[in-house]
Amino acid sequence: MITHEEDKIDYLSTLFVGIDIGSRTNVISALNFDQDFLIRMVPVANAQGGAEQMEEMVAQVLSQHHEFKAVIIGLESTGFYGVHIANYLSTSEKLAPFSTKVYCLNPNEVKQYKKSFNSLDKNDGIDSFVIADFARVGRIHTEPWRGAQYLALQRLTRHRLHITECIAREKTYMLNNIFLKFSEFAMLKKDEHPFSDKYGATAEAVLTDYLSTEDIVDASVDELVAFISSKSRGRIADPEQTTYLLQKAAQDSYRLDQCLYEPLTVSIGCSFNCISAFEKELKAINAAIQRAVKGLNPTEYQILTSVPGIGPVYASGILAELGTIKCFKSNDALAKYCGIVWKENQSGEFEAEDTPMNKAGNRYLRYYMIEAAGSVIQHCPEYKAFYDKKFAEVRTHQHKRALALTSRKLIRMLFGLLANGKLYSVEKSR
Repeated sequence: MITHEEDKIDYLSTLFVGIDIGSRTNVISALNFDQDFLIRMVPVANAQGGAEQMEEMVAQVLSQHHEFKAVIIGLESTGFYGVHIANYLSTSEKLAPFSTKVYCLNPNEVKQYKKSFNSLDKNDGIDSFVIADFARVGRIHTEPWRGAQYLALQRLTRHRLHITECIAREKTYMLNNIFLKFSEFAMLKKDEHPFSDKYGATAEAVLTDYLSTEDIVDASVDELVAFISSKSRGRIADPEQTTYLLQKAAQDSYRLDQCLYEPLTVSIGCSFNCISAFEKELKAINAAIQRAVKGLNPTEYQILTSVPGIGPVYASGILAELGTIKCFKSNDALAKYCGIVWKENQSGEFEAEDTPMNKAGNRYLRYYMIEAAGSVIQHCPEYKAFYDKKFAEVRTHQHKRALALTSRKLIRMLFGLLANGKLYSVEKSR
C-alpha cells in the first residue's frame, strides 16, 4: 500500500503515469512530484503496438531525467479493456530496473478525486492527468498488478462467482413460475415445507412429473409415498409425513386455468436443467481453481486453509484478489479494500439501527470473505457464538448484518495470521 508520508523521499524520485483506458484508444500522461507534465495526454491505440509505444515513451522520459528511481502507473479498473496494458507494462523489461508498479484503480475514487479540481479543461484525455495526480498525492490504496499467474487464478475465481450468481438468478426466476403453478410450495417456510431443499431432485420430480396441483391432491397416499421414496432414493426418513405436507400444500394453493399448467411446467423443467448445467460447470471450475492455485503463494495459502471452514476454493478466491497481505498495513485497510466497512448513521443522541455497508471495495474479495465467514461459522464454535449474538441484537436484516459483522471479525483474525505467518489455532484466533 502506498503511504505518502512514509515514502516522501521515494515520491520525490518517482515518475507518476496515468492511463485513461478506452476500448480502442488509451491516453497517457506522466508527472513528476512537482506536477510538471513530462508526457501530456498523448493518445495511443489500445493494441500491442500502442502498449509498446507507451513503454517507449516512459522509458525515454526515464533516460532523459536521471532523478527518477521508481515508476508508478495508474489506470482505472474499467472491465477487461485495461488487462492487456496492465499485464504488459508490469512485466516490461525496459521499466523493470525502476521498480515499476502498475495499479488498477477504483473508478469511483478517481471520479471523487476529480471533483477536487475547481477548473479542469474539457478534454478527452484529462482523466489520464487526474489518474497520474491521484498517484502523485498518495491516494492509491490497492495492491499492484501481480501478473499472469494471479490473473489466471483470478479469471477462474471470478468466473466461479459469475456461475453462482447465474444459479441464484435462475432459482429466483424459477420461483416466480413455481408460485404461479404451486403457490404454497413456493411460499411455505422451512419447518412447514415438504422438502428441506426446494430445488432438490425430489422437489424437481414433483414439480415436473405432476402437471397440476389437482393431480397431487387426487393422487393416492400410497402412490405419492412410493413416488417420493423412489425419487429421493430412500433419503427422506418419513415419506408419509412428506406426502401429508405435500398434499396439504397442494390443497391450499391457488387453482389455475388448465391451459397454464403445461407452459409453467415446461418453464420450470427448463430452469431445473439450466441449474443442473451450471452446477456441473461449478464443479469443473472448482477443480480448475485447485489446480491453478498450486505453487502460488504457498505460505499464505497454507495459512488460509488452516482455518476450519476455509477450503481450497475460498482460499484461492481470497488470494486471487488479495495477492499478499504485505500490501496492507492493517486489518482496517484490508476491510476497506473488501468493502466490509460501515457508514456512520448518527445525529445527536439518535443512532440508527441500520448502518449500510460501504461496498466501494473489491466485490470479488468481499464475496469470498463473506462466503468463507459463513463456512467458518459452521466449523468454529467461537464464530458461531459471535454470529448468534449479533443475530439477536436487531430485529431487521438479522442474517445479513450478523454475517457481515462475523466477516469483519474474520478479517481481523486472518490479517493477524497472515501478517505474522502463523497457522490457525483456537488460542491464536482469540
